[in-house]
Amino acid sequence: MNENETDSPEFNRRDFLKSSSVTTLMTMLGGVELFAPAVQGAEAETKSSGPKINVAVIGLGSWGRELINTLTVLPQANVAAICDNYPSALKRVGGSAPGATQTEDYKTILADKEIKAVFIATPTHLHKDIALDALKAGKHVYCEAPLAHTIEDARAIASAAKAATQLVFQSGLQLRAEPQRQFLVPFIRSGAIGQPVMASAQWHRKQSWRLAASNPEREKALNWRLSKETSLGLIGEVGCHQIDQANWFLNQHPVAVTGFGSVAFWKDGRDVHDTIQAVLEYSGGVNLTYNATLANSFDADYEMFYGSDAALMTRESKEHEKKAWLFKEVDSPMLGWEIYATKNSFYEETGIVLAANATKSVKAVKVVEQSPFANTSLWHALDTFLRNSNDVIAAKEDFISTYGTDDLNALNEAILKAQKVKHPAAGYLEGFHGTVIAVKANEAILGGKRIELKPELYELS
Repeated sequence: MNENETDSPEFNRRDFLKSSSVTTLMTMLGGVELFAPAVQGAEAETKSSGPKINVAVIGLGSWGRELINTLTVLPQANVAAICDNYPSALKRVGGSAPGATQTEDYKTILADKEIKAVFIATPTHLHKDIALDALKAGKHVYCEAPLAHTIEDARAIASAAKAATQLVFQSGLQLRAEPQRQFLVPFIRSGAIGQPVMASAQWHRKQSWRLAASNPEREKALNWRLSKETSLGLIGEVGCHQIDQANWFLNQHPVAVTGFGSVAFWKDGRDVHDTIQAVLEYSGGVNLTYNATLANSFDADYEMFYGSDAALMTRESKEHEKKAWLFKEVDSPMLGWEIYATKNSFYEETGIVLAANATKSVKAVKVVEQSPFANTSLWHALDTFLRNSNDVIAAKEDFISTYGTDDLNALNEAILKAQKVKHPAAGYLEGFHGTVIAVKANEAILGGKRIELKPELYELS
């Protein structure tokens, strides 16, 4: 399960971090817009290369449907099977994957040798058995984040993925595969914002997360997110993505977390807080403040990174444009790239546009009509997973066709070589670390206390 999977019509994951007027606002405030060259329109839908891979999607809630809709615009993917233990879900999704086999038992998918990869989009607490069985069956695995609702289950999944050296395992921390964020990492680490001093992130939506059902049993299953027995709440189901981005940008993990939360608005019997705040402490005195609520939608979602020379803001528009702005301090040094960048005047401020690898002013790109599922963060994550899986599959097939299967050590070496040049994404270790932080942060929120995150918590062995 990723940050906001739900069946509710009020909840659309493609609205994550959207704001239609934020570009104008930020540039008026003197923001320097930072962006990597974007893949636009029809080009975005055809970027993938390589043969089709037969894949299966397990779990057909709204996020499972989002996965299917995105996979259908990726030419490398053939959705060969779909699975859900609720017949109505299969019926509803069948039209989106007309050629796919439908099953209520995921083990029938794992027994199909023609299916090479599986996407696990079930509720978080149900990930473990499916992931372990899929790896044991020799399937490449894309498992939504957080990996599990307990550290023990997440460690079991990550350990199995680590041991499965011939397989690709990718965690659903999708921002790691997004080109704009990848572009920003070396920019930040090079010292462009000066010495990092603090960070903040938020996620605001007014929605209940409660789903209607025809009977009490189904109602409980659908609303697993509202029970602390099965859910990591807002900090886990949503915050894990933004916190992981902070870990990535700052190149470290938090050493402690303090949390607060309450059921401030949706007083309907739930025991998962609808409003939370957390402070994550990093070494060097840097803190990340995080807040999320289901009671108010003002100011939506974004992340801020503050340094001694500049502040950096990241967010995503409703058109799936990945945006970033740099707000420089008046005493900050020149970085050198400013002389190449496009400059625009906004009242008394000058906004400087930075394009990755640019050596001249950036020109406008003609945008053509595209699928709403193309060029999203999820699209990039799934494309990366398929590319990495294809590389491993090709390496294995090429070796066997040339040398046979007698030398298993050499075969493993060929596959490991293919794994070493994989396209960047969140693997089992990033997924495990993100889950550890989510579990402990949720524990801090539920208890209203501070918890130290000792180094051994992040270890797999």
